[in-house]
Amino acid sequence: MSGNTFGLLYCVTSFGESHGPAYGGVVDGCPPGLGLTEEDIQTELDRRKPGSSRHVTQRQESDRIEILSGVFEGRTTGTAIGFVIRNEDQRSKDYSALADTFRPGHADYTYWQKYGLRDYRGGGRASARETTIRVAAGAIAKKWLRERYGVEVRGHLAQLGPNRIAFRSWDAVGRNPFFSPDPEIVPKLEQFMDELRASGDSCGARVNVVASGVPVGWGEPVYGRLDSDIASAMMGINAVKGVEIGAGFAAVEQKGSEHGDELTPRGFLSNNAGGTLEAMLACVLMDHALRYRAQCGDVKPPLEPIPGSAR
Repeated sequence: MSGNTFGLLYCVTSFGESHGPAYGGVVDGCPPGLGLTEEDIQTELDRRKPGSSRHVTQRQESDRIEILSGVFEGRTTGTAIGFVIRNEDQRSKDYSALADTFRPGHADYTYWQKYGLRDYRGGGRASARETTIRVAAGAIAKKWLRERYGVEVRGHLAQLGPNRIAFRSWDAVGRNPFFSPDPEIVPKLEQFMDELRASGDSCGARVNVVASGVPVGWGEPVYGRLDSDIASAMMGINAVKGVEIGAGFAAVEQKGSEHGDELTPRGFLSNNAGGTLEAMLACVLMDHALRYRAQCGDVKPPLEPIPGSAR
């Protein structure tokens, strides 16, 4: 099985399954001399770990990271940074009833077709728990970019189901379980999620990501386009079904005179291109849409099993 590595200059490889002993990762290409501790990474992992509120999976995991290599006396050495995150709340027997069932919205059927077998415990290799490794690797990259170049990468919830969320303040994002930039809408989001959960259904969401302070010129033309690399990385995240850079699909309704970002001595007057010009960077504004995979209580029925085939 290939496809477990992403990136060239900063190369990230992940391994593990949701009900195996651990997830692990290797980051190759981090420059030497970066001050790095486990706590630097843990701060980001704590933001995504399960069980943090009633609105996320209730699997209880501490998601504590263990750095195994590539850091000496608190600084990166320039060699590969290896790390693991132990699974603590694996309950494989909870999935025994699904051993001969293909769930809608999951990778069960395609993994079986491709490999002739599948790990039916949770999502196996296709579990969204794999994102722990992306978060850990991203935390290292964010720290380097911030300290070396002053780049700040932030994100917030922009829409949950039909509920659009106005941007009010970055300060509000880390103070509620939805990472909403508008604190006043949080009670409405909580009610929406409670009612959705009670009905046994799920919904999608939209997340906006902004990178500020990015030096001009990053990215390569044609096949090395920065927006292409970003879209590829985002589409590799479980459940992401669409990525927009800048105005995205709204550009279809814009006239050329509206879409072009006028350049002045003070900078660009708009950002419909999402900070890229011919794929090389000026700044970045991006959002991506997520569709939560159908879970056991969802309304769509699973595909009937093929006798003796689903394992």
